[in-house]
Amino acid sequence: MNFFIDVQGTLIDDERKLPIRGSVEFLEALARKRIPYVVITNNTKQPSKDFMAYLRGLGFRIERYIDPLMVLEEVLTDKRVAAYGVEGFLRVLEGMGYELEYDKPEAVVLSVKDDYDFATFAQIDEFLLGGAKLFGMHQTSLYAKGSKRYPGVGALLAMFEFACGVESQVVGKPSPLFYERARQMIGVGFDDITIISDDAVGDLVGAKKLGMKSVLVLSGKIKKADEVVPKLPPKLRPDIVCKDIYEAGKILGVL
Repeated sequence: MNFFIDVQGTLIDDERKLPIRGSVEFLEALARKRIPYVVITNNTKQPSKDFMAYLRGLGFRIERYIDPLMVLEEVLTDKRVAAYGVEGFLRVLEGMGYELEYDKPEAVVLSVKDDYDFATFAQIDEFLLGGAKLFGMHQTSLYAKGSKRYPGVGALLAMFEFACGVESQVVGKPSPLFYERARQMIGVGFDDITIISDDAVGDLVGAKKLGMKSVLVLSGKIKKADEVVPKLPPKLRPDIVCKDIYEAGKILGVL
């Protein structure tokens, strides 16, 4: 038994960014029992080492970690980009050597933010119709901030693909490359990995297609299984649905 474990909505809550019930204990139990795991997150708001340090400061025992920034340069080789996201994300890109370009960009890069508007959408349309490539830092279905849920990056990618007749590339979850890089950290097959996440569509469907077992926790963006699970093809539905990672730990025999 090996695990991929999501962060937002799984290990920490969406509002306070603090540990969810049983999350610290779950990782401690895995370490104590020498069960390999990788913490997989869609963090793009701060450098990877800074976010990992934040999580460790909350008490999480993190041995293996991966986020989209750690594979970005494998996927996005163009350097002149029109990037959209929170200010921290834009600064991280600049620190990685990307040039923010909003005149004639080579690529459009989407990340999370809660104030996308139609003027921004129109600008992106023009870039894509003019030949710019489309990238998503991940493919989240919903983005939760406080008590509100917004269309995630995955939803925006689908909108622009339909509007502009383009195909997008995804950097983080659930791209096969991202999952492959995480798999290489523990050196087992996908069929020996169980993924735990609060995103049934943006994380778990892609994982199921690769052969992983999946656990949906209802401690994040999905509040009730009926919101999503019945809408999925039977073969892509979560193997287990739990209230939170504590309950998952009990069912899986970790806690």
